[in-house]
Amino acid sequence: MGGGIGRSFRIGLLLLAAFFTQPVGQAAAAEVVRVGVLKFGTVSWELDTIKRHKLDEKHGITVDVQEFAGEDATNVALMAGAVDVIVSDWLWVSRQRATGADLTFVPYSTAVGAIMVPDQSPIRTLGDLSGKKIGVAGGPLDKNWLLIQAMAKKDYSRDLAETNTIVYGAPPLLTEKVQQGELDAVLNFWNYCARLEAKGYRRVIGGHEAAAALGASGPIVALGYIFHESWAKAHRAAIDGFVEASADAKALLESSDDEWTALAPMLRGDEAEQKVMRDRYREGIPKRPPEDAEKDAEALYSVLATIGGEELVGPSKELVPGTFWGTE
Repeated sequence: MGGGIGRSFRIGLLLLAAFFTQPVGQAAAAEVVRVGVLKFGTVSWELDTIKRHKLDEKHGITVDVQEFAGEDATNVALMAGAVDVIVSDWLWVSRQRATGADLTFVPYSTAVGAIMVPDQSPIRTLGDLSGKKIGVAGGPLDKNWLLIQAMAKKDYSRDLAETNTIVYGAPPLLTEKVQQGELDAVLNFWNYCARLEAKGYRRVIGGHEAAAALGASGPIVALGYIFHESWAKAHRAAIDGFVEASADAKALLESSDDEWTALAPMLRGDEAEQKVMRDRYREGIPKRPPEDAEKDAEALYSVLATIGGEELVGPSKELVPGTFWGTE
């Protein structure tokens, strides 16, 4: 009996030793951060980089990528608690905060769209657009479109929506229409602009130039990672780990061309298109402190609110405090 007790005691000691010498990652599973993205969106490039290099594991989390067919679906998923993080713009965040939601925003990209024309087009400035047929992606409340309209009124006393034929549509469709000669110019999302640039089209003006003309001090933040403030406060290590993993992925994508070779199947398009998209993505990596980005957002908010009205910004006349995470 004594030998049995001795063996049991020794086995117990071995089990205790095994428990206390486990790696931390095995003792406590990494927290999962569920990220909702568009199925073919550019955000997937960064998330793929995070997963390939296990940057989420490096920062103590597990990123679970969930794909959706459209932006409305990602918004609904976030509001319903089906995902923890999505990508959208600060206008939407401010509008939701104005109606009681606790959403907040971390800058993701400063890449913005531009008005593109064929290289041989006589259109050189906003003043040359009068009377032209313009395709606009994102609809009448697209931020770039509103900023460019405001600039045209300020610098040329022109109302682009009144003096032109405006065709709203999906980015791929408008890209095809301008190449077929059915549009004189197209205001498209940045990645579609990059594809057109690779085919010899040129920029007339983009959202950054319009924003600068209206008071912005640097590249405006176009998109950000959005999440509930209450979730972030309850899962501070998770959101910090996600933001750090995102920064690491951006550093790799900025410095290594090999990373873009690995992403080639996701980019689609030919080699020239992929190269321009790579370069424009790199230009869109935020460099300024979030506090500076927030100041520019505040300055532009009133301009956008004047043109877009309550349909765009909701009931608030100014950017709602807390829209940018960690700047209060």
